[in-house]
Amino acid sequence: MTKINKPPSIKKVSDLLQAIGLEPRLEILLAIGEGEACVCHLESILGYRQAYISQNLMALREANLLNTRRDGKYIFYRLENPKILEMVELAARLTGTDLSIVAIWAKHSRSSCDCPTCSSEAVPALAA
Repeated sequence: MTKINKPPSIKKVSDLLQAIGLEPRLEILLAIGEGEACVCHLESILGYRQAYISQNLMALREANLLNTRRDGKYIFYRLENPKILEMVELAARLTGTDLSIVAIWAKHSRSSCDCPTCSSEAVPALAA
């Protein structure tokens, strides 16, 4: 039997799926959605400790899935390519999961943080 030479691009696909494969990372991507969020915002809606969220954000950044923007002492995270959400929706369909999960997370993530940085006046992109 002849061994097939794998194209190098298959590793990229594998790395992407591995980067988002952990539940907290998927939750972070959904919470950010098509907007942006700071760590305190993610803490508020996800219920994880800041250090845990930061570890997962670092992994997502290393996988080139997130961009950052600094505003004073706060760092805001945005999806490098919002089409990743389409992949999540497809995965939801494949698993028989309700497709509204993305919409529910997006709506919830825009209204849960009480910090002044995430308020609708401070960051219009995060308004409900």
